[in-house]
Amino acid sequence: MRKVLRIGTAVIAWLIVTVCYWSLAYLGTSFIHKKWDLHISDFSRGLITLFAMIFLFILTSWIFSRFVSPRRMDFFTMMIDAMRRISKGDYDVKLANQFKHKKNHPFGKIVESINEMAVELNQIEQMRQEFISNVSHEIQSPLASISGFATVLKQSDLTLKEREHYLGIIETESRRLANLSDNLLKLTSIESQHHPFEPVAYRLDKQIREIILSCEPQWVAKSLELDISLDEVEIIADEELMSQVWINLINNSIKFTPSGSSLKIVLYQRAQEAVVTIADTGMGIAEEDQAHIFERFYKVDKSRNRMLGGSGLGLSITKKIIDMHDGSIQVQSKLNEGTIFTVTLLI
Repeated sequence: MRKVLRIGTAVIAWLIVTVCYWSLAYLGTSFIHKKWDLHISDFSRGLITLFAMIFLFILTSWIFSRFVSPRRMDFFTMMIDAMRRISKGDYDVKLANQFKHKKNHPFGKIVESINEMAVELNQIEQMRQEFISNVSHEIQSPLASISGFATVLKQSDLTLKEREHYLGIIETESRRLANLSDNLLKLTSIESQHHPFEPVAYRLDKQIREIILSCEPQWVAKSLELDISLDEVEIIADEELMSQVWINLINNSIKFTPSGSSLKIVLYQRAQEAVVTIADTGMGIAEEDQAHIFERFYKVDKSRNRMLGGSGLGLSITKKIIDMHDGSIQVQSKLNEGTIFTVTLLI
């Protein structure tokens, strides 16, 4: 079917070119006949028009061959080869720009565009491979734990306490897998540009207060002292998505704050912006890590994150949602002193 379409397209193109050349030749011979008032038969006139058409075709082909030098033909061949390599997944393409010394040369811009496209596609491919590797690693660990402790449970000489302990580990690892799957689906949906986005006007202070109350079992269990100051602020945003932001940030602060410490949450209005700060007195984040904490699967302390059940996706989801609202999120932190997250949203 494709072959038939290609043949049909070629025939149509040939007919169009033939009609164009014939029309030009006919107009030219008609002008000459009228100019010199020639009286010739229709057959002779048709024959002259045919020869004129052939002459025009040969002339334009010669002009084109003179314009497109062998060097430029080599350039076109090089470009076609580069595009073919890129289409097959080879992004290590680096074309030599022989026109870089000629300012604003169109061929030079084409070479630059192809090189930039190859670099960007290569970066996307590396991110894809890294993403697959990270997902595989995150899934492999809990699966290995579940499999290992399920095998241990087959032993008949285990006490009831030991069995409950191993079952608890299997339950925790299963929950980790479920959370990872849920976060991956959320992140994929948000990045797909097709996630429902329904901004409405609502009270931000009420939303944050409700989420703090929903997290009460966690901060009560760690005997955290909460300092809450929420001004009455109304914003226009997707309430469900923003709820995920506060859940992620507040849960993180509770997780990484030692028992008996404090947690401060403040909301206030500044000009046409709503500003939320969530400050903890936890382990803190090293300066070199702060630039990467919003990257997918990035973990400041892998061992502690694993112990606390983190997947390294929460802050990435948070950043994506805030970006969707044209807001910003910043982090200030010092090791062993604590961390402050500041979220700014337009009102």
